[in-house]
Amino acid sequence: MEKLYIVANFKSNMTNNEAKNWLDVFISHKQELKNMGDKEVILAPTFTFLLSFNSVFSGTNIKLSAQNLSPFDEGAFTGEVNGKQIKDFADYVIIGHSERRNNFGETDEMLTKKVNLALKYGLTPIFCVQGKDTNIPQGVNVVAYEPVFAIGTGTPDTPENADKVCEDIIANHDNLSVLYGGSVTSDNVANFTKSDKIKGVLVGGASLDPMEFLNIIKNA
Repeated sequence: MEKLYIVANFKSNMTNNEAKNWLDVFISHKQELKNMGDKEVILAPTFTFLLSFNSVFSGTNIKLSAQNLSPFDEGAFTGEVNGKQIKDFADYVIIGHSERRNNFGETDEMLTKKVNLALKYGLTPIFCVQGKDTNIPQGVNVVAYEPVFAIGTGTPDTPENADKVCEDIIANHDNLSVLYGGSVTSDNVANFTKSDKIKGVLVGGASLDPMEFLNIIKNA
């Protein structure tokens, strides 16, 4: 049975107390989270919370992801967090999000370096694309289609168009699981995940509310 990926990208949000409160609510429903069937739930907190989230979810069926990684390996790269370090706490890493492309000028060349370093250290890249023509580096098996107009706007793509874009991406690449990301909520998630072309969702703002994210998991 194929996995259905449900990924929470918390972005640059949450103080330490807010993260603790989120965890308290989320793990209070741990009995429900034990029976998720084929759903792979992945949480992507900021680097500062990967250790605390790992201590809570280590040995459970909840996986962790970093939101980014350095395009350099370990060494004299002040301020960077590399793949070898991330692997101590996470199994996945988000690469190529439109916010990083736009705000930090990340190029296809840089993103390919990041993918290669993720794979070197046994991390699974969740590679974000903005359309069917976005370059996808070799070795990527999980892709998130995130139309820029839908990121943080409250206006998602239509399920029909998202399905068509995902179909086009799959047609041009082998062995890809394609997720949809962009204003996903508990009310609209089933409209996307009912498609056999869409293998899950990348959730942004809605994941900051633990009950809303739990409902997204249930409704997917």
